[in-house]
Amino acid sequence: MAGYEEPPVAVVDELLDPLADAVAEVFPAIVARIPSAPAAMLGRTAVSTPSGASFPGRPQARPAPPMSRPPSVAELESIDPFLAERLLGALELTVGMVAVPAPEGLTAGLPVPTGPAAFATVRQDSAVRGAVAVLDQVRPGITSLVLVYVRALAAHDRIVPLLRVAAAGTDEEEIAAAHGAVHLAFAVATASAVLREQPSPLGDPAAAVVGAALGAVSLLLRDTAMPPAYDAALLDKRRSEYLLPRRTHGHARVHDHRLVLSEGGSPEPGDFRANGLVEAMPGGAAIRTGIADGQVQVTVRVVEDPPGPADPLGWDEIVEVSWTAARGLASVLDGQDHLREVTPPWPGDYRLRVHARNRDDEDETEHYELVVWSAASAAAVVHKRSDRLGYRLRGEEAPPERPKPEAAYRWVRKQLGEAATITVVTGSTLDEVLQACRADTENPLSPKDLAREFGLRAGAVVAEADDAVLLLETNGWQASRPELLTALSARGKAASMFWNVNALTRLSLAESGRLIAGFEPGLERTPELPVEWEDLDLRDYRDRVAKAMVLVERFTQRSLTPADLERLHTEGVGYHLGEF
Repeated sequence: MAGYEEPPVAVVDELLDPLADAVAEVFPAIVARIPSAPAAMLGRTAVSTPSGASFPGRPQARPAPPMSRPPSVAELESIDPFLAERLLGALELTVGMVAVPAPEGLTAGLPVPTGPAAFATVRQDSAVRGAVAVLDQVRPGITSLVLVYVRALAAHDRIVPLLRVAAAGTDEEEIAAAHGAVHLAFAVATASAVLREQPSPLGDPAAAVVGAALGAVSLLLRDTAMPPAYDAALLDKRRSEYLLPRRTHGHARVHDHRLVLSEGGSPEPGDFRANGLVEAMPGGAAIRTGIADGQVQVTVRVVEDPPGPADPLGWDEIVEVSWTAARGLASVLDGQDHLREVTPPWPGDYRLRVHARNRDDEDETEHYELVVWSAASAAAVVHKRSDRLGYRLRGEEAPPERPKPEAAYRWVRKQLGEAATITVVTGSTLDEVLQACRADTENPLSPKDLAREFGLRAGAVVAEADDAVLLLETNGWQASRPELLTALSARGKAASMFWNVNALTRLSLAESGRLIAGFEPGLERTPELPVEWEDLDLRDYRDRVAKAMVLVERFTQRSLTPADLERLHTEGVGYHLGEF
């Protein structure tokens, strides 16, 4: 309904007192029929979902919907339909039997429809949603009228005591259920009184009452504080469910060069002179990032015991500091939901080991790993320092910058994705390469058609590129097998690099029909190679594919460019490969 305009609706002020008395009269009969489990789901509407916890069925936080339908109708769509149906099943008979002794004239301010009524019914996943959708069409404005009465009565002296949950309870489920039940009961009584005057001529009257009440009370509960005892009960629940070790990974937005782990607000700006990476602050820590504003990758690990010696491989900076939690459950600020409230839910002293990489590299995403465990306060420890930003922040002279020949091949992994084998063959013609592969040359395929098979049969896209022949296996690995690679090198050299989504890799080099090397860079001992490799630091798993491609180039004396990859996609021909 694009262009929808909400009809003006308002309560009839002189009827609020008698309506409040009527709602209070039938309130006990309704609240007694509401089951605790769905009531608890509804009662938690205003609760922020803690990391690792799930409250299925309750209304989900979301931006305000476009004004294409009444607010309470839109709100009803955010509620799990199974929750709505369960509440309808519990209240259907009660709504039909309980007559709310409300005064007449509640809908006096509702605009009267003029002209013929036209509406459409559609298949709904919920009888409640279907009934409210019809009601919204045949009685425009009435669901919004229910909402304004619910909001007005929630502050009425006669109703306020009914919505007050006793503070004696200590169980989170019980408190949430009581909070949801009392609010829903009064909303159902209110909706029943309003809809009695202008019922829908179609659909289920009880479903319309429950649906209108549920949408209205969900909006009300979003802005209603939980009972006083709830925060302590929720904290007890989180503590009872908090298990170690735990690990979570996601993205966070940083601002003003800071990634923040905090129980509350952001820290005051610091200079990070002490160690060039992290500063402890009340309730958490601030971490200095390379980028001023943007997105970084964050991994958080919480362990029970000290994690042992820091592993420097793959990281540029590693620093360990102490911090004190006032209450626990610190969050990575501006992080994804599963990075919220990740630290232990207890106050006390903690240790934080921060790992950082790519702070100097504008072309790569920065990654931070935060390891947290309970420990007495101690002096900061620098386990590794190597990036230029850290040296600058500490006021130290940075060592000479190491050349990174692998930077020239970062595009390979980005363009080819998570699994591929790329092979360069020199000294052989295209026909000789196809013969060595035992390719099915009688049934060539386009690169696109071969890609659609996605590993059903071994295949490669093959193309000539000046003085070499290139093979690309998407999600394949045949050219990493010694039998095939040695055959490809019969008249010269052949080099292949394989990688997959499980972080397995294989660099293989062959010459004149003999395997020179076949190993996993960085994870297996590097064999004696006929090319320079010490400048590539193969132990560091970052850019492992790019480093291997540098070795492929140095071995074959043939560089690979994005234009070569484009040639494979546009001029290459796909073939099924024979068995080896």
